[in-house]
Amino acid sequence: MRITVIEHEAEAGLGYLSGWLGPVCDVVRPYRGEQVPERAADGLVVLGGEAAAWEDERCPWLPATRELLRRSVLDGTPTLGVCLGAQLMTMACGGAVERGGDGLEVGLCEVTALPEAASDRLLAGIGTAVAIQYHQDVMARLPEGAVPLMTGVPYPNQAYRLGESAWAVQFHPEATPGIFASWAAGSTLERAEELVSAVRGAEDKLVSTWRPVAEAFASVVRGD
Repeated sequence: MRITVIEHEAEAGLGYLSGWLGPVCDVVRPYRGEQVPERAADGLVVLGGEAAAWEDERCPWLPATRELLRRSVLDGTPTLGVCLGAQLMTMACGGAVERGGDGLEVGLCEVTALPEAASDRLLAGIGTAVAIQYHQDVMARLPEGAVPLMTGVPYPNQAYRLGESAWAVQFHPEATPGIFASWAAGSTLERAEELVSAVRGAEDKLVSTWRPVAEAFASVVRGD
């Protein structure tokens, strides 16, 4: 089984997911000139990035990525959108993405499962957990038929499922402490060292929470 992965920038790669997913990942890097495929393999993962989901001039491959996401959801291809990937999936399927009115959400933040998550194949059993965040745009309106699965403060739409096998998560389950530290080092964040320290201190919690989610997604891809 193979998973198509769309990587938007070198600093936002698979991270933990490279070891957690199991099936072979075919990473497409359109920022290096690689073409976004018309269809995914057995599964699809679309990662995060600095761009806004509507910045097609900045990232000319975004329309093709949204179309790939739309087709994958319609076809029932197991799909996981992460941060920018989640926002692109939201736009592709008829929802709305906007600049968040409460500014940047960054660092180690709490996310809480909604009742619908109790029976979800990926997020069942999580309850309240910590996750790495780094975004200023938000999924303001979910696509029609989306099932909200996780919420948070100040931005409530943290995770949802669309259909039986497509998930969008606003946070970064793939980000290692090292990846987050690299993001912070390249930014103008206030309290950057404090944010990085908090993420490093929560590594065991991050792994124990999000590794089973990634493994569950891989199970969906395999058809278990």
